[in-house]
Amino acid sequence: MTTIKEVAKKAGVSISVVSKAFNNYADIKEETRQRIFAVANELNYSPNIVAKNLSSKKQMTFGLITSGVLNNNEKDNNAFDIFKGVYTAVSESQYELSIFLIDSQSQKQKSYVQYCRERNIGGAILQGIRTDDQYYKELINTNIPCVVLDIMTETENGLIGSVSIDNVKAGEEIAAYLLERNHRDIIVVAGTEETYVNSERLKGVHQAFEQREIKLVGDHIFYAEFSEQKAYSLAKEYLQDHRPTAFLCFSDLMAFGVIKAIQEKGLKIPEDISVTGFDDLVLSRYSQPSLTTIRQDFMEIGRLSAVLLQNLKEGKAEKQHIYMEHGLVERESVKTIFT
Repeated sequence: MTTIKEVAKKAGVSISVVSKAFNNYADIKEETRQRIFAVANELNYSPNIVAKNLSSKKQMTFGLITSGVLNNNEKDNNAFDIFKGVYTAVSESQYELSIFLIDSQSQKQKSYVQYCRERNIGGAILQGIRTDDQYYKELINTNIPCVVLDIMTETENGLIGSVSIDNVKAGEEIAAYLLERNHRDIIVVAGTEETYVNSERLKGVHQAFEQREIKLVGDHIFYAEFSEQKAYSLAKEYLQDHRPTAFLCFSDLMAFGVIKAIQEKGLKIPEDISVTGFDDLVLSRYSQPSLTTIRQDFMEIGRLSAVLLQNLKEGKAEKQHIYMEHGLVERESVKTIFT
């Protein structure tokens, strides 16, 4: 069986250059890449299922790579709405769509670049990526066009785009909504500390407090990892000895967990404690009481991400980063405190 070392020797390059060529790194000249592919074909070297075709096959497939979707709560339809938006845009183009659901274990075993190269993917949309993801820096150093959802990243790579709402602004708006209704004892139920979207929303919340010269103390921020169950557990424990006026949650799912804990305590919403969410899931309008939240149009986010990816691949993108509009949806879960 031919080894990568033999390919490198015959092509007159180092092993690392061969590896970079097959993983589509931008710092490898196309002439060198094609020479390596030719030698690999000659020696019958195949590091992945489509290596023999990489030098000639036109890449007309986009990949939607979603991490953690298999762990999502059944109440969370966000990932499906994004898929519908992506599919709608791709079906109207010349491209095809492949979907890859990655669990955390697979994510550690194989990088996004490897997934794309092994399947001859011409561009990828990534959902659920974290800022501490070990493969993220590798991704933005390749010449594979990519659009990342919910991360606005600054990079010199013109093939990397992103689509997101302005999470700082949205976080500031939902916090201001509570503060303007005279809530001061507010518990912030944040998501996963390492995620970009969480840090951006928290930044906005801090801005709202600072603008009104009100202090948000650190022990009033709970990290519930965007989990309904964890939010429920944290709220239930806190309510044993405390009664804040409001819980500000960074997702509707976590708000549902908080609502359950409040109601089990025998308290009423919003008479005793107010609750806000984030995302505007379908169930949020039917909960008891209906949930005040920040609305995101996930289907449109998906559609725009696919359009942006096509434009990046074809060199037609006027901008790399797109901010989607969001809206504060006022329902029945918040009361005004009269002083």
